[in-house]
Amino acid sequence: MMISLLLLFVCVSVCPVQTLDNGLAMTPTMGWLHWERFLCNTDCENDPNNCIREELYMQMADVMVKEGWLEAGYEYVCIDDCWPHHQRDAQGRLQADPKRFPSGIKKLADYIHSKGLKFGIYADVGSMTCAGYPGSLGFYEQDAKTFAEWGVDLLKFDGCYMKDWTMLEAGYKNMSRALNQTGRSILYSCEWPLYEWQYRQPNYTEIRKTCNHWRNYADVYDSWSSIQSIVDWTASHQKLLVPVAGPGGWNDPDMLVIGNFGLSHDQQQSQMALWAIMAAPLLMSNDLRDICPKSKALLQNRRIIAISQDPLGRQGCQIGKVNSFDVWERPLAKGGLALAIVNRQELGGPRGFPLVLGTLPSWQVCDPKCNVTQILPTYQELGVHSVNSTLLFKINPSGTALVTLTYIKEF
Repeated sequence: MMISLLLLFVCVSVCPVQTLDNGLAMTPTMGWLHWERFLCNTDCENDPNNCIREELYMQMADVMVKEGWLEAGYEYVCIDDCWPHHQRDAQGRLQADPKRFPSGIKKLADYIHSKGLKFGIYADVGSMTCAGYPGSLGFYEQDAKTFAEWGVDLLKFDGCYMKDWTMLEAGYKNMSRALNQTGRSILYSCEWPLYEWQYRQPNYTEIRKTCNHWRNYADVYDSWSSIQSIVDWTASHQKLLVPVAGPGGWNDPDMLVIGNFGLSHDQQQSQMALWAIMAAPLLMSNDLRDICPKSKALLQNRRIIAISQDPLGRQGCQIGKVNSFDVWERPLAKGGLALAIVNRQELGGPRGFPLVLGTLPSWQVCDPKCNVTQILPTYQELGVHSVNSTLLFKINPSGTALVTLTYIKEF
């Protein structure tokens, strides 16, 4: 069976809507974020190696430089929830938990900056964070100023405890303005649409003018079912999501959980490939101090990262579903194309997928000729082909073939 039997969508050229004008996130953000792997573990007495304290981020920063993560493009070290003290200080400012962050956030930011990395922090648009720490409602300008004084480079702004959901838009816009007024470049990661979807379809034109990237759907878990649910939701809403993504603003399907416990190696390859195709932020949540070599090599794969960071800045889309295979494509700079073919079957052995290049919506990339490179599951140069070529890919259950097509101009 060929994918031409069931074409769903074509990644057409679009005129991007106005973006947040702060000069940041011109390609999808890359870095490390603590939440999925370390959650709200504050028991530093019994679990000092895994609790939310300043040493965790310092150690992660050290590893990111020493083990090639920064060189590969992962530049942000980000704190998630559970860092603050339960009360603001006498001047109403946020403050870090004094036992777990005795040096203070500015000293931690300075340390991370000294490594050539950037520093991210977490706050909430409502009265409390999701874990019950002080929120920013009523303190947007003060908190933005505090973050700037600390040397924050990225703010993840959650959406819990906003009693009146109609205030979400105003809250996110107010913090966006407050960040920009500080004079410091602070990348703004929003959860606005995630919290508004339960009431109405969010206004993505306004979201893109407000945020550098934005969460749309449920939190990722360390499981293949969670990855599939996020991917399927994205595919079912791609006509809305794809046109608003581009340099300066990106749809965020949540963290990479590669290197943890719940995914097989094939499933890890699938998440990495699909996040690159979807032009998603690559924010890892894992323990870089103890990660298996295969997961590390996958996360640092320069060819996959090149797709993620492609300067054209177009989000890919799902173009076909047939015989328990999903096919995705992403337009690349210089007339190139990236394809991800996912075997959604979860039993049996490897299955073959015959791809006729002329059936692709973007078949012109191979007219007259194109060079085909397989990146996953293993790297292989497949040579020069035309629109009449058929390529057969053997793909393991829940695995993905990731391929690039490069236009060859005839003279």
